[in-house]
Amino acid sequence: MFKPLLDRVVIKRTEEENRTAGGIIIPDTAKEKPSQGVVVAIGPGGRDEAGKLIPMTLKAGDKVLFGKWTGTEIKIDGEDLLIMKESDVLGTLE
Repeated sequence: MFKPLLDRVVIKRTEEENRTAGGIIIPDTAKEKPSQGVVVAIGPGGRDEAGKLIPMTLKAGDKVLFGKWTGTEIKIDGEDLLIMKESDVLGTLE
């Protein structure tokens, strides 16, 4: 498994519904990429000016919301994932 460095997190996007409220099916080419997902892996944390480790607030399994153009898309073992800094995550969903 891929282990991110410092304050980075690996996120798997969650699939959104492919029908509108009226029942119209949205084709894959017209859908926007979802801006929410599940944290798959986290790094150990960032460092402050003194070099002290700042622990991560996110953990694997957290459902998160992130910006539309945030992160870098990667593919590991045929799975599409997103890697970004913890600070790029907007919040968690409960």
